[in-house]
Amino acid sequence: MHVAVICNSSPYGSGQVGDISRPGCESNLEGNRSAVCLASGTWKPLENTCVIPVILELQVESQNLDQEDIPTFVTDLNTLVQSDLKPNITNSSTTILTIVEILNNIGTVATAITENIMEDILQTVEVIVSDDATNSWAELNANEARNSSSLFLSSIEAISGELEGEFVISTESILLERSRFNDSFTANLNNSLVIDIPNTNFNNLFITTITFSTLIKVLPPRNGSFILNNTDPANNTSVQNRINAAVVLVKLDEEEQSQITNVTLTYDKLNTSLTQDPQCVFWNFTLLEDLGGWDNQGCSFLADVNGTVVCNCNHLTSFSLLMSTGLPRGFAEALDIITYIGVAISMLSLVICLIIEGIIWKSITRNTTTFLRHVAIVNTAVSLLIADIWFIIGASITSETDETEKVPLDACSAATFFIHLFYLALFFWMLVSALLLFYRTVMVFSHMSKSTMLAIGFSLGYGAPLIIAVVTVAATAPGRGYIRENNGCWLNWEDTYALLAFIIPAGVILVINFIIMIVVLVKLLKRDVESSNSEEKNTLLVIFRCVAILFPTFGLTWSLGVGLMVAPQNLGLHVTFALFNSLQVCGH
Repeated sequence: MHVAVICNSSPYGSGQVGDISRPGCESNLEGNRSAVCLASGTWKPLENTCVIPVILELQVESQNLDQEDIPTFVTDLNTLVQSDLKPNITNSSTTILTIVEILNNIGTVATAITENIMEDILQTVEVIVSDDATNSWAELNANEARNSSSLFLSSIEAISGELEGEFVISTESILLERSRFNDSFTANLNNSLVIDIPNTNFNNLFITTITFSTLIKVLPPRNGSFILNNTDPANNTSVQNRINAAVVLVKLDEEEQSQITNVTLTYDKLNTSLTQDPQCVFWNFTLLEDLGGWDNQGCSFLADVNGTVVCNCNHLTSFSLLMSTGLPRGFAEALDIITYIGVAISMLSLVICLIIEGIIWKSITRNTTTFLRHVAIVNTAVSLLIADIWFIIGASITSETDETEKVPLDACSAATFFIHLFYLALFFWMLVSALLLFYRTVMVFSHMSKSTMLAIGFSLGYGAPLIIAVVTVAATAPGRGYIRENNGCWLNWEDTYALLAFIIPAGVILVINFIIMIVVLVKLLKRDVESSNSEEKNTLLVIFRCVAILFPTFGLTWSLGVGLMVAPQNLGLHVTFALFNSLQVCGH
């Protein structure tokens, strides 16, 4: 009996459920890797020890470092990381973890870190926390058996505790300031964070602050035993959280650090559209059985005004801000029910529409105008029906995926391509209907054969959407920017703005249709329509009515969708969009 292949993706190839693939490392890496095929159709990594050989050699060397070896060693490490190997480093999660282990070894043996040494270290860190390393950190953080993020942060804390002198070091995404203060300390860090420590009763004390702007993609927004959104899980209102401010490490000498009990932090939000549930948090290395996570113990929220959040904590460590990005689970489930019921009604209506069209086709296509009108109706219905089917497929692909998890890349990309293609076809066939109305109403003295008009209609209806969809996937998929990383299968917005490949064509078509409607309405009101018979006049009026109905229905629906990108937490927009999106049907 033939068993269908379940898993099929690079680099593990194809396999059935339970199969283990061992493809080996890429040509520039050494080690082993393996994965098991899951029933979900994805390969789950079991082992990955693939690392750049020269980095591995430095990791071995770092295990036997002395203080006097550190200056030369960190220079060699930085030179290597900044070399042509940089892309290979950022794309290899195991190599990044190896560099983190090197930093941890440096922090363990270091007793004196000068400005030059720290500059080499931060330039190395800049590479491994850059945007290019985002996918590698996602892979590291998905492995719950490793505390990669905690190890990285604890290494930086250990190293910062051994700094000597006063200096400032700035890289593209990191700002280190080491200075002295008496009694009180206030600083504006990188114009995104203000820290205030009043009345310490200390004099001539060194303080080190390191502000990271890209750790949002390094430190996962996981938490321990407390509830980040201040709600009871029994009420079924758990929401997704996201780091929404820079991460700042604040370090004093150990003896004085434990005596600080009043720290005020004023954050500028990274994403000002997030307005719900600000949580003032610090990284607790002991949470989740030493895996590490965000904790709010000893930190309190004070204010949220004009994109700025004020927090107060009674201790020093590494701080940031978490905010909710999702809707309450119960509300989200209600929206899903509304959408699925609406889509089911829409699909049933479309099938009925197509059956009726097939039954009465000959009797309703007696002239060229009615024939072309019903061709447009049928293809509009077919496009929406296929788009709905792929919408259901996309929803089923992500139904078992948590909001904080990445969607299955290959399957979701395929679903997104067809959803994009046929939703665009829906709009382009609406454009075909409008152009037919314009042609028959305004250009009354011109003549075009039925075959020519059909060719134009199908070229616009399917050719143009296909070109747009193919160009979009070709331009964005290689950089993993085609689809959203979570929350369903659809075009990416935050990273590559791939969604513009839908918004712009749809918006242009809506504008064109509106203009055509105005022109045709003026003609109809002036009774200037010249046609061969009354039946053709009646057909034009029916086409106008159809276009007039489709224009606000589709236009309003997707305008609401754009509104949700601007205000993703607006519950009213979510409800209205779900209703309109699920009940788009073709009538005639």
